[in-house]
Amino acid sequence: MAQDNFSRVTEFILLGLSDTRELQLLFFTLFLLAYTMVLLGNLLIIVTVRTDPKLSSPMYFLLCNLSFIDICYTSVTVPRVLVALLSGHKAIAFEGCMAQLFFLHFVGSSEMFLLTVMAFDRYTAICRPLHYTAIMARGACWALVAACWVGGFIHSIVQTVLMLQLPFCGPNVIHSYFCDVPPVVPLACADTALTEWLMASNSGLISLGCFLVLVGSYALILAKVRARLSQGHCKALSTCASHVTIVTLLFLPCIFTYLRPAGASPTRQDKYVCVIYTIFSPMMNPLIYTLRSSEVKESMWRLWKRCRAF
Repeated sequence: MAQDNFSRVTEFILLGLSDTRELQLLFFTLFLLAYTMVLLGNLLIIVTVRTDPKLSSPMYFLLCNLSFIDICYTSVTVPRVLVALLSGHKAIAFEGCMAQLFFLHFVGSSEMFLLTVMAFDRYTAICRPLHYTAIMARGACWALVAACWVGGFIHSIVQTVLMLQLPFCGPNVIHSYFCDVPPVVPLACADTALTEWLMASNSGLISLGCFLVLVGSYALILAKVRARLSQGHCKALSTCASHVTIVTLLFLPCIFTYLRPAGASPTRQDKYVCVIYTIFSPMMNPLIYTLRSSEVKESMWRLWKRCRAF
């Protein structure tokens, strides 16, 4: 039969994390709490940085942008998951699935690029302090952030175009709680070997490349300050430790997910790995940065006192 005679899939079924109603309610509660923490924590960082002139350094400018990206990133998947867990409605339209995939990769890859820029900022501050102000001028910071968004857009467009070229005419059950490349590609009614390789090269190599750059930059920082640990360098290392924690939570699960062939059989463990980088990592960002940064905590305390004064 010709491929044109196949009926095209109009919707997908997201299996979610569990079929048990009790577990669905438990996941709903956990996801709702995590999403609330992501929104409140990152909004608090944005307001704190924007209202305190003492937090005008490039590091806090980039942190403010990271908080904004985290809000966008979790909002791509979590609200839809909460509705599905509460209502039991698991269907998602084909167009909605492709849109979710596009924005997931758009915002997610932009965050990877931004974390790489933040590592460059710390490297410049510690290893080239005399040139730091000139290199990380406000105009340069805006240009770097814009480049992160443009890079994320290009990456996501490539992923989405490759997906839209595949014919979906049969199976429509996605073994995940959101639309992404690994669980969706095996549903195509065609040979996807080349597409899988292209997508793994795109997403997987971006994740691995950014991770190696980040590890390399922090290794250079450690080598630079190892012999002269002054108070200022200890503070810088503390900041780097926060960055390394975020990098580990985000990049290692992404490398595990995207460097494998997209057609690999999905497992239950894959779903829980996805939870790490779609909800847990964005939730930990404000906690790690506020708890390890005395400047941010002091600024938040001043903001709280100003709010109480009103």
